[in-house]
Amino acid sequence: MSRFLDRRYRNLTPYVPGEQPRNPGYVKLNTNESPFPPSPRVLQALSGEEVQRLNLYPDPEAWAVRRAVAELYGLAENQVMMTNGSDEALAFCFLAFCGAEKGVAYPSVSYGFYPVYARLCSLDALEIPLGEDFTICPEAYSALGRTVVIANPNAPTGLSLSRDEIEEIVLKNPDSVVVVDEAYVDFGGESAVPLIGRYDNLVVVQTCSKSRNLAGMRLGFALGDAALIADLNAVRCSFNPYNLSRPACLAGEAAIRDAAYFRTCTDRIIRTREAFSAALREIGFSVLPSAANFVFAAPPGIGGEDYYKALRARGVLIRYFDRPGLREYVRITIGSDAQMRLLLEKTTEILEERK
Repeated sequence: MSRFLDRRYRNLTPYVPGEQPRNPGYVKLNTNESPFPPSPRVLQALSGEEVQRLNLYPDPEAWAVRRAVAELYGLAENQVMMTNGSDEALAFCFLAFCGAEKGVAYPSVSYGFYPVYARLCSLDALEIPLGEDFTICPEAYSALGRTVVIANPNAPTGLSLSRDEIEEIVLKNPDSVVVVDEAYVDFGGESAVPLIGRYDNLVVVQTCSKSRNLAGMRLGFALGDAALIADLNAVRCSFNPYNLSRPACLAGEAAIRDAAYFRTCTDRIIRTREAFSAALREIGFSVLPSAANFVFAAPPGIGGEDYYKALRARGVLIRYFDRPGLREYVRITIGSDAQMRLLLEKTTEILEERK
């Protein structure tokens, strides 16, 4: 670092994304991307005529895609804010609802960006341990006097709380905002969106990266009470009012409105996940029940790091977390059926070599 970096940021440990290899030969199952292309409607929306309009600024209110999201979830348009990926929505929540007087609480094992945001914002952060079975205990989040951030389904475990359990957390923190990060909810979780009309302290964050097959477009959104969304918009417009590109707005609206394609893709991923999980268990893996587009699993007779390295040497990328309590496990994205068969073949080779 240079001598000019402000002292507030000298001890930052940035978030480390999953490896993005330059070698196209890898089977990439490490960043929870969809194995499917965007909806055909997206390709139609990104027409040559629209490309010719890139000399113009995008709509700072992202009105068309915001309306599509509002209609999808039965909300008013002022209950929706569009963002550059759900990471931006989460960052705005940390900025808007946390500070010197209001710290933040989140699970000790969850999305790795939460502690990064907490350090970036110099927040008093409380990391609440998971149960021995990796579950989140709602009772541990009662009356904390802090902004609460919960990933549901959680990452990297894939475990999910019910809507009733989320409601319990919201009810027991009436004077604090509860942020529910639903990046993976479309693969088997129970969304908290129906609770928005009943609670003025709930924000639900979702993304188009996973179930809408738009990871490369960077599009997310926050849903909540109109007053909360106004708060978030105040932060957004103080940071970057043109936070979405014209192509992102067009692609997002097209993807959101193609319900049939969305359901086809998510159903296929769920079926592949269940078959793949069963296949892993048959060869001795310990596999957590997942409601996401990935599985969290511990291989038999080999540590998570060694398994990760052995697969990487064979051209398959998965995610390993070098943290206490997680080192025996790896996170494996659910790709195409062909990709999962290849991973299983390589895994059989690795386990045979270990005998």
